[in-house]
Amino acid sequence: MTQFVLVPGAWLGAWAWKEVVPALESEGHSAFPVTLTGMGDRVHLASREVGMATAIEDVLNVIRFNEIDEFVMVGHSFAGKVAAAVADRVHKQVRRVVYVDALRPERVRTPQAGFDPSQEFGPAPEGTHAIPLTEEIVARIGKDVTGPNLRRMISLGTPWPVKMAKDPITLSKEYDALKEAYIFCSLSGDPVEEIVAGKWGKLEGPHKIIETGHWPMITQPQQLAKDLLALAK
Repeated sequence: MTQFVLVPGAWLGAWAWKEVVPALESEGHSAFPVTLTGMGDRVHLASREVGMATAIEDVLNVIRFNEIDEFVMVGHSFAGKVAAAVADRVHKQVRRVVYVDALRPERVRTPQAGFDPSQEFGPAPEGTHAIPLTEEIVARIGKDVTGPNLRRMISLGTPWPVKMAKDPITLSKEYDALKEAYIFCSLSGDPVEEIVAGKWGKLEGPHKIIETGHWPMITQPQQLAKDLLALAK
């Protein structure tokens, strides 16, 4: 049996993994979807101070209080850096880190992965500290999210705290020994063929490609679960 810790990306919460979890469980595995503070069902805890330090503690607490001894760490989108930072801290418990259409860390000791999301998605509304999810954003990187799925995403998607994006992470030498794997989404707008070929940095493990936009847990949950299981081996 494999245990998966699932960390969603921007605007999402544990709800995003709703159809992935039973697909993993039906094969005899366990899955623990995470909601990062400030988003999803924890949106009421959003503030200007909520950043990477809080996100890392969110995941560490899920691991601790569910008594998860060995697991596959899964990070989607910007939460690739959350997954990396957590895996670095509890490296002895991590079987593999799987990056799902995600930010992929470099194996360096210097701060990395801090960025300004307003350059791509526009600034947070005046007087706020988070960027809301809009239909325009969904259409840009997840054009296959349509109909009921689109309505669901817009209804449940919550603003993304800017500090989570801007805060960098710093990995220790312990991260270097961890095994990585990747799931790329061919319709999200990234140059997947170039990434797989190594043009944008060496891949440190196996990969799968899903013909979907940026949210395969919404549009292709069964295929995502299948690929997670394959890469966890």
